[in-house]
Amino acid sequence: MTVVPLRAARVYRSDNAERSVHAWCHKALSQWPELGPLPPVETRLGSTQAFRAAGGPGTPVLVLSGTNFNAATTVPAARALSADRPVLLVDPPGQPGLSCSQRVGGARIDTYGAWLDELLPQITDRPVLVLGHSRGAAVALASTPSPLVAGLLLLNPAGLTAAGVSSESMRTMLPWMIHPNEHTSGRLVEFLSGPSTACDEHRAEAEWLTLVARYCRTGSMPSPLQAEHFRAWAGTPVAVATGSHDQFFSPARLHGPARRFLDTEVRTIEGAGHLSLYEQPESVRDLLRGFDS
Repeated sequence: MTVVPLRAARVYRSDNAERSVHAWCHKALSQWPELGPLPPVETRLGSTQAFRAAGGPGTPVLVLSGTNFNAATTVPAARALSADRPVLLVDPPGQPGLSCSQRVGGARIDTYGAWLDELLPQITDRPVLVLGHSRGAAVALASTPSPLVAGLLLLNPAGLTAAGVSSESMRTMLPWMIHPNEHTSGRLVEFLSGPSTACDEHRAEAEWLTLVARYCRTGSMPSPLQAEHFRAWAGTPVAVATGSHDQFFSPARLHGPARRFLDTEVRTIEGAGHLSLYEQPESVRDLLRGFDS
């Protein structure tokens, strides 16, 4: 069945907001000259910008970032992953980044799954591991298995179950949305991270989240997927992992759905929170090595 996207508002609040976000992205991407842009790909969701960096001999990995994150924010983590394998990064349309700025309404995750089906053969001609972080995991699960997908690593994954929401999360997120600044963004990063992460290690994430709240219309966490999405992946290697201190998708919260829907255990990244890809990229690199063996 063809998924027809329903267009909604632009992700940016103004043209100046878009220029500010783009400038931040270009500066962050310039920190890794080996990461080169691929030709923009025209998809049903609009122009999509992807990037590629060479790496070790392992199976290439395509990283799908979570809500409000993108290729530029993932540069440090991707450099760590490239020690083992080539890395592909992509900015999903309708999210802050360098792809189409038009947001998508309606059945958004199904629409993004179809977008990934369309995109993948245009950016790689060999099988890749798909690393979906948070919202990116739901997008990966909503896509269609194909010979180009060698395996899925679902990290701090949305889509398996509803996100845990607490009074603490609301006390942290609302000030960030209403008064975005260094303090409120820093508190948000601290909430999203585990105890193993020092605050000064992730100043870039706090700076980025301040830009997002000031200049963008932020998205929400996707709802759990339907059972047919999980059954489709029965013949593909799938791993699920999350941070021991993930406030949204804790190991206990994911254990039942991972066993029931994907017949797999949940790997725990000790000391990490919801941003485990950014907190402990070396641990994520080790998880990817399991697919190579």
